[in-house]
Amino acid sequence: MNIIDIITKKAKKEELTKDEIDYFVNNYVSGKIKDYQMSSLLMAIKINGMSFDETYNLTVSMLNSGDKIDLSSIDGIVVDKHSTGGVGDKTSLVVLPIVASLGVKIAKMSGRSLGYTGGTIDKLESIPNFNVELDFDKFISNVNSINLALVSQTKNLVPADKKIYALRDVTGTTESIPLIASSIMSKKLASGSDKILLDVKVGKGAFMKDINDARILAKTMVDIGNKFGKETIAVITNMNYPLGYTIGNSLEVLEAIDTLKGNGEENFTKLCLLLSSYMVSMGKNIDINEAYDLVLKKYNTEEPLNKLYDFIKMQGGNIDKIPVSNNVINIISDKTGFITDIDTLKLAMLCNSLGAGKTNKDDIINPRVGIKLLKQINDSVKTGDVLMEVYTEKEINELDYLDSIKISDEKIPDLKIAFDIIK
Repeated sequence: MNIIDIITKKAKKEELTKDEIDYFVNNYVSGKIKDYQMSSLLMAIKINGMSFDETYNLTVSMLNSGDKIDLSSIDGIVVDKHSTGGVGDKTSLVVLPIVASLGVKIAKMSGRSLGYTGGTIDKLESIPNFNVELDFDKFISNVNSINLALVSQTKNLVPADKKIYALRDVTGTTESIPLIASSIMSKKLASGSDKILLDVKVGKGAFMKDINDARILAKTMVDIGNKFGKETIAVITNMNYPLGYTIGNSLEVLEAIDTLKGNGEENFTKLCLLLSSYMVSMGKNIDINEAYDLVLKKYNTEEPLNKLYDFIKMQGGNIDKIPVSNNVINIISDKTGFITDIDTLKLAMLCNSLGAGKTNKDDIINPRVGIKLLKQINDSVKTGDVLMEVYTEKEINELDYLDSIKISDEKIPDLKIAFDIIK
């Protein structure tokens, strides 16, 4: 057995055996298979896909490539949440404090940048001194103390995924259902939670552009989770517009705080309440409507915001010194009307070019830069209004930003927050 034969087999659209999948995963982790060889295989997988059995076996192989977390010392049901990634996706920073303030335990492992902008870990690291690498005892202690802890993927936890994840980010192989499903589920299963909520994004700013592809991805992950005996639910949510007002790490942390203060963008707030309700429903074994009532009542108190502050303090962060660039460029409307489209992908790429995401595997993310929208879909604007603020430490072409906003004479129908629930 050798990697060339495996690449050739997948290039011919043939199904890989469990032994072949174990071979390329284990040998890539050990360094015997090189980046350029794995890149070739990943591209063959992206182009030709994988069966459910192949995807399941890839998940198992990556899961078994390292350590697994034992959360049995946590008292109560532990619920995890994962998003497939979106533009301005700071939902975890809002959802988790809400859920934790209702007594549900969350011991979460999150990822770094994949694609256009930063991941949850990158956002949290924009908070000075925030520690994403807690030792295990501290991790468990924090969950038992405040119901919430969040750490980065450790070196020995699913090392195969960590290595493949970084390579996918810079080889054009992020948009692949079996690679996304196995990456997410290997991490979720290794993290040790009892139940898993998946936020599967679909739309112009997501890896999944098509609703049918999103349903396939969601069903694949739910089936993998259930096959492992973990209750898994997927919510397919709208990524045709940026989530909230901000894109960029520090700006998104500040917006999460504003949202928990009750000042969040309407559709983003609705999404957070929906996802929180499913986590509470799973964690407390109650009906979703009952869970929503609990979430809404709790959201209208100061407890979730205080829970976020406690969480940041417990992991060493200084919430008073979140850095943002002092160089702010206003993008001015040249039309009067209603915003009927925001080119989410274009804004994500522009934000990435500012330094908020990665182009190469070894790039360093700049937490201070990003974009703050002052208007959202269906908001009215006049010529001369500020559409967005660009926080930058580089020269920019203002027309690129202006062209990302479409202004028309009439509003469009209200946008859906979620399209489907997969169980």
